[in-house]
Amino acid sequence: MKKVLIMIAYWIAAMLVTAQILVSLDYDLRQATMMSLAFLPSALALSFFLPKVDRTLGRKERIQDTVFIILGVMSMAFLFLFLLQVILFSNHSHERFWDFPAMLRNPFFIAAILALLAYGHYLLVTWLEKRFPSTYPITFNSEHRKITLKKEDILYVESRDSEVWIMARDGQAYRNRNGITQWENLLGAGFLRIHRAFLVNVAESVLSSPDIVEIAGKALPVSRKYKDSVRVVLPIPQNGDAPEPR
Repeated sequence: MKKVLIMIAYWIAAMLVTAQILVSLDYDLRQATMMSLAFLPSALALSFFLPKVDRTLGRKERIQDTVFIILGVMSMAFLFLFLLQVILFSNHSHERFWDFPAMLRNPFFIAAILALLAYGHYLLVTWLEKRFPSTYPITFNSEHRKITLKKEDILYVESRDSEVWIMARDGQAYRNRNGITQWENLLGAGFLRIHRAFLVNVAESVLSSPDIVEIAGKALPVSRKYKDSVRVVLPIPQNGDAPEPR
């Protein structure tokens, strides 16, 4: 509940700050507050869809997916801005609601606001997950069965072609058709991507060498792409003393 209230407070504060920016564009405070709401759906959409870009794709495909998301979100923002402008001024003949302030016709200005709102949301979600770790169970389908596992009981997720395997603490393995990037977003803090095919539970993992993470007696490879981030989270044991999984 705390996480929800903090998140709501963030978006209320973000809309008020955006409204203050719009006040400088000759809107009164009421109008600016309403116009700031036009940014809310777009910023939420950006926060939701950008993390879902599959990082296992090639660079060209990732850039294409990111561009499509940004263009869609920008189109949504301009549409909502126009509709709110019409609603605010349609009953005032002396107001020319077709005349947007120049800044609101500037796509770079709109993109900057959306990026700041979405990035602030990302930082807050990351902090909240560390401060209030999720304890809710994870429910998914595996071979036409509904499986529910505690997050801490998932050791690692392995991508195998068109499906993933979820390896549990009790030794069970479950197949699922969601991509590994979707699992990375679902599990969030406490899980670390070490390879395009592996996502591991940090609390159960030991970095035995720069290229190997050991978890539950199994050695998993660390790819070059993820080596730096893995070393930050899982330092290599010194003097040959391998730490116990946390």
